[in-house]
Amino acid sequence: MTPTHEDMTLDEVRAALGPILPRHAAFDGWRDEAVTMAAAECSIDADIARLAFAGGALTMIDAWFASIDTRMTAALPPEQLAAMPIRRRITDLVEARLKLLARDREALRRAQAVLAMPQNALHGARLGWRAADVMWRAAGDTSTDLNHYSKRLTLAGVYAATLLVFVDDESDHQEETHAFLARRIEGIMRFERAKARWKGAGGGERLSLARFIGRLRYPAI
Repeated sequence: MTPTHEDMTLDEVRAALGPILPRHAAFDGWRDEAVTMAAAECSIDADIARLAFAGGALTMIDAWFASIDTRMTAALPPEQLAAMPIRRRITDLVEARLKLLARDREALRRAQAVLAMPQNALHGARLGWRAADVMWRAAGDTSTDLNHYSKRLTLAGVYAATLLVFVDDESDHQEETHAFLARRIEGIMRFERAKARWKGAGGGERLSLARFIGRLRYPAI
């Protein structure tokens, strides 16, 4: 049974309002007004909702992105992904996220502006890492060594760069974004193949990850 707002925990309030907040943040910004409007839409007491989002814009954006994580994994269950090659799994997972974000591009643009503020950079990096971690886990990755970190760093860079293209893409069906993503995914695949070759040759993990991620995030479009 769905809990009423009287007995919902604050985590449950955030989960309930997370998917709804962006449609109001697109007009009101990531501010209390968006929380109040979303709460009214869900018949949740406004004071309880504001308490749940006492952390302000960052808490609101966090809840929205968490809802994207949840809906993405629901759209692509493990048995469906297991039948795909790894490149297709990662591509489909990122594209599923883009589909979920498509109607809220203005809210995304505003969220990016908030996360780009120097005082919010660390939180933005954590959200990017979380998105990449959820995608790799959904894709079946079980690595625990340096590969665990390198895969997530590279995918986080690809995803962040893709979102920058996505928010301003006016091409039919966001074709420019999908083409951009395909090129970046190819970069990940080349990276993974190169690591495998170097490991086989005794090269270990000597690639400069910072240089590689920089090329992924700021490529020529």
